[in-house]
Amino acid sequence: MPTALIAEDEPLLAQALAADLARLWPGLQLLATVGDGLSASAQALALRPQVCFFDIRMPGATGLEAAQTLAEDWPAGVPFPLLVFVTAYDQYALAAFEAQAVDYLVKPVDATRLAACVARLQKRLADAAAPAAPGDAPLAQALDQLRALLGSGIGVAPAPAPARLEVIQAGVGNTVHLVPVAEVLYFEAADKYLRVVTAEREHLIRLSLRELLPQLDAQQFWQVHRSLVVRAAAITTATRDESGKVFLQLRGRAERLTASRLYAHLFKGM
Repeated sequence: MPTALIAEDEPLLAQALAADLARLWPGLQLLATVGDGLSASAQALALRPQVCFFDIRMPGATGLEAAQTLAEDWPAGVPFPLLVFVTAYDQYALAAFEAQAVDYLVKPVDATRLAACVARLQKRLADAAAPAAPGDAPLAQALDQLRALLGSGIGVAPAPAPARLEVIQAGVGNTVHLVPVAEVLYFEAADKYLRVVTAEREHLIRLSLRELLPQLDAQQFWQVHRSLVVRAAAITTATRDESGKVFLQLRGRAERLTASRLYAHLFKGM
């Protein structure tokens, strides 16, 4: 029996989608309905549905960020779920979905459009079950789609480009440490804080990676995980394991950092 999860922060829309799916796809088992992006990724990882319907704009994390978490943390050897994004966005966003051949539904969800989506999902599940189908094909396709969609800016509120960050002010008690960005080896999200790590020491600041990234030079600092941004010039080696994750060694630091499958394409031999 095929299984699904719905992530939608508007209860009435979630109920309507569940009812329409029950009518159009009687054999589909709905494992859970959640109302925020963090629960969406957590429940999907726990329940491992075959299909995920993710609203784009949700509290806690967007549908794309929830999908990113799945792509990074999904267990090796388990078929990756088919993703359907539900959106109220304009034609620019819809064109981005179509360019990546991503299934999407526009709010309010039209019954005819949903029926066509269900037919495509049923065919893709049947194709994936065929003996000749590569086990990692859905994940590889999802990774390519998510890289493009995350770079398109969908789900991010438009804002003026911030000035390039040159110095970080990290407060400790009554003291403020001025840390030149040129000395930073990596940034790592940790709960409500951001670790700022140099060769000699580390600092904690109240800033999210989402707020930080537009202020960094993307040629110098690479995002290699949803919670990690690394100075490219500080990386000495990148070692890939069988699951597709990449382990990074940095100059001046003993710890190894992990780059997720979503960003493993950054590390290819020349």
